[in-house]
Amino acid sequence: MLRFSILAFAGAAGTLTRYALGSWIQQLCGSRFPLGTFVVNALGCLIIGFIGTLADERAFFSQELRVALIIGFLGAFTTYSSFAYETGKLFTNGNILFAMGNVFGTLVICFISLFLGALLARLI
Repeated sequence: MLRFSILAFAGAAGTLTRYALGSWIQQLCGSRFPLGTFVVNALGCLIIGFIGTLADERAFFSQELRVALIIGFLGAFTTYSSFAYETGKLFTNGNILFAMGNVFGTLVICFISLFLGALLARLI
């Protein structure tokens, strides 16, 4: 029961952080391209690469903390469903180049961020 409570708390924290950061970035940059979601996804990949590598290769985190951070916080923080919805809206509204840029940019930047996070963890 404690694990579920920790996951719920971490998930709520990830959701609130995603909303606050994504909204703030979107307000700063305008609404034509879903940059808030894009940045949150890239940052989430960077963090999961970092934490996952420290957990897997260095046993830096307990299993409970790993579950809370990766499944709870980052599972709620990253926003694939928002990404899919916003990309679909771009397509529907005729913004094909922005939609394709979002798809390919997200894939490339998120994988780069994942590997960068792992590299940073290995430097510790």
